[in-house]
Parts: sequence; C-alpha cells; structure tokens
Amino acid sequence: MVTERGLQVLRAIVQDYVDTHEPVGSKTIVERHAFGVSAATIRNDMALLEDEELIAAPHTSSGRVPTDKGYRVFVDHLAELRPLTPAQRTAISTFLDGPADLDDVLARTVRALTQLTGQVAIVQYPSFARASVTHVELVNLGAGRMLVIVVTDTGRVSQRIAVVGREFDDDAVARIRARLSALVVGLSVKTAVSRVAEMIAAPPVDARAGESDAVHTIAAVISEELDEFRQDRMLLAGTANLARRESDFRGSIYPLLEAIEEQVTLLRLMSEMVADEHGLATSIGRENEPFGLSEASVLASDYDATRARARVGVLGPTRMDYPQNLAAVRAVARYLTRMLEDDDAAH
Repeated sequence: MVTERGLQVLRAIVQDYVDTHEPVGSKTIVERHAFGVSAATIRNDMALLEDEELIAAPHTSSGRVPTDKGYRVFVDHLAELRPLTPAQRTAISTFLDGPADLDDVLARTVRALTQLTGQVAIVQYPSFARASVTHVELVNLGAGRMLVIVVTDTGRVSQRIAVVGREFDDDAVARIRARLSALVVGLSVKTAVSRVAEMIAAPPVDARAGESDAVHTIAAVISEELDEFRQDRMLLAGTANLARRESDFRGSIYPLLEAIEEQVTLLRLMSEMVADEHGLATSIGRENEPFGLSEASVLASDYDATRARARVGVLGPTRMDYPQNLAAVRAVARYLTRMLEDDDAAH
C-alpha cells in the first residue's frame, strides 16, 4: 500500500525524469523537493513504489524511472494540468484564426499542436454518418471540364474536376446543376449515394442526351466524393519528431511509423480510448499493446463539430510532459470546437 507521501515521491520522480531524462535517486529528490524528511526515508518510499511496480531501476544505478503503470497513476491522480502561457494561447489563435474550410482548419490544427507539444499531432475528421448535402455547385472550366463542388452541413467541402467531354453554355450548366441538386441536396450522405447509384443505373429520361450524359458523369464524381466523406479519416503532423526522440523509446520506432502510415490502427485506438469527465483520454505504453504501440502514449481530447464529435491528440514516447501536453490538447480541442461552432453560426 503506497502512502500519500509515496505518491508525492512518484510525482517527483515522474517530473524529474521527464525534465532530465536521467534516473532519479533519493538524494536528488531531497535536494529538489521540499519533503522535509531524510534521504533514507525517501529510499523507503521508493522501495514501496518499486514493490507496487510504479518505478523501476533501468540498470545498476541507484536511480529509478517511472514504469507505464507509474505514468498511469501519475496521469490519473497526480498530474495537474499546467495552464498554457499567454504565448502558447496566442500561438493557437494565430494558427487557427481566420475563415477556411474544414480541411484547412484541421491541417492548421495539427500544425499548431505539434508546435506546442513537440509530439506527433493527430486530428480525426468528424463522423459524417449523419451529414447532409447542403449545396452542389458547378464551375465551367472550358475544354469539356467542370469543377464540381459539394458542401455538407458539417462544413465539409469537396472540390473535384469532372471531365464531361463537351462544352455547355451557361443555361445548360444551370440545368445540369439543378438536376444534380434535386438529386442529392437535403439528403444524408448515405441516402444521396444510394440515390446517385439508382440514377446512374437507370437510362436517360430526356432528349438532351448530352446533358444527361454530363449529369451521369458528374453524379458519379459526387458519389465518389460522398463515399469518401463517410470514411474515417485523420490528419497528422510532426512525424519527424519521433526520429528526434528516438532515444526515448526502449525499442524500435518502426511500429509507430507503420501505424502512422497505415492510419487504420491509430483511428481504432483514438476511437476506443475512454475519455474522463473532462473529455480527455490517455492510453499509455503497454495499454497500447493490442495495437502494436506498446512503446508509445496517446493523449486525446474530444472536440465538437456540427452534429458530430471527433478527437484531436498527440502520439509520442511514454516519457513525455503529460500535464503540459494534456493542457495543450485540451486547449486546442476547445478552440477548435469554438471555431467550428462560430463558423456554423455564421452560415
């Protein structure tokens, strides 16, 4: 059974080890922290922490380092989220301020978070399972090409060029747009994809064969884009930070790089992590073993988009500054939620 002072010793060991990257001994704790007891007493506390498998000796040195279990106890009971500095808050607002579509906002989000934490930053796209198509726009580019723009009520915007193979005047483009809008606008993404499939399977219904062919071609493009809206997606930034921190990993960083490349593993892990009452979720070291990421920790916070929820977070070594990184993740998630809500209100 660990005493209250023993837990405070664990806190000191975690903080000092994260700061110095050196195993922490009893003498160092006495010098750095005001416990008001002797080094011998601290050694006894450390022995009890070792018995509980919260700290371990990395080699023959007298110092100890936190175990994955020790980091878990620290995060759950001892970590006090450090308020961000004014400079850090300014950095978040500088990165995220300004109107933009969802893709751009999320790209800026991961850039801001990796700069704040020095870890790999991850953001999930909101779930678009219940999104509805709000607008279809066509821009005639000439040479038989049209820019197809699809917008949903979650703020997602898709732009893609469709090759229709012939020229259409403005009236024809307006008619094609009207037919496509009637086909998908106001429907959920899932229903819209089904409607498009039915329409493509059916023969043309009017004499304007050229326009009908263009409608079919553009509808197929819209269907592919909406299908992509339904897929789980994420953005990452700061992968190079793993290489810079390679010494913080006991083994190879290859499984982490593989997970970043594949993304499916990270999407599953991010989705399955259980959040606390503040919307913060952590998965530390061996807790990630089922995902092949037992060398890493993942910290995440929920954020809200229009009628959808997703997560933003960081991936890095277990030896990381949890209070600082959790505070940064939470602040970025709150700022992102506020931004997306303000953008939705503006529309």
